[in-house]
Amino acid sequence: MVQALKEQAIKNKARMNDGLVEGTRYGPINNKMQLERVEELVEDAKRSGARVVAGGKRFSPNGKNGYFYEPTILADVQEGVRVVDEEQFGPVIPVLKYKSVEEAVQRANNTDFGLGGSVWTNNLQEGAQLAGQIQAGIKGVNSHPGGGPGTPFGGIKQSGIGHEGGGTIGLKEFVDMTSLRVAKVGLSGKK
Repeated sequence: MVQALKEQAIKNKARMNDGLVEGTRYGPINNKMQLERVEELVEDAKRSGARVVAGGKRFSPNGKNGYFYEPTILADVQEGVRVVDEEQFGPVIPVLKYKSVEEAVQRANNTDFGLGGSVWTNNLQEGAQLAGQIQAGIKGVNSHPGGGPGTPFGGIKQSGIGHEGGGTIGLKEFVDMTSLRVAKVGLSGKK
């Protein structure tokens, strides 16, 4: 699994560039502060014994400046390390070992966060069943979480309040429902 992720990280680095360049699939991190946060999370993981399998540093595609960080795969990572325990919003995948599927689901849910989660498997029926057990606002099977147009997007736990999109489903998450009744006749009995 780690080798396959490494190969994908290397392949995807070649697809990172300015979003206006044809063929670009992945752009830069949003801003300097977020880029520095991702760097610090990776450095913290390395200090905690993580092994960088791919990536792990800034880069400039085609010599262009920007907030680019290589797609990064970290192995030998454990819970308690910030890159695992915090939302990072960067191109970093920490790989954690587990002994049973039940253990993996329990550990995935043992967090204060719940924006998204995914299950990767050859058995789609089992994948859908397991994804249903993950405590996250958006989920995927053999894909990164996130629906298409018209589906709600948002997290649970400390990953946000409410959802956006999804028509009235998403809208209802952002409002407090109230009701107002206007009588045709006032207190004086006149219309």
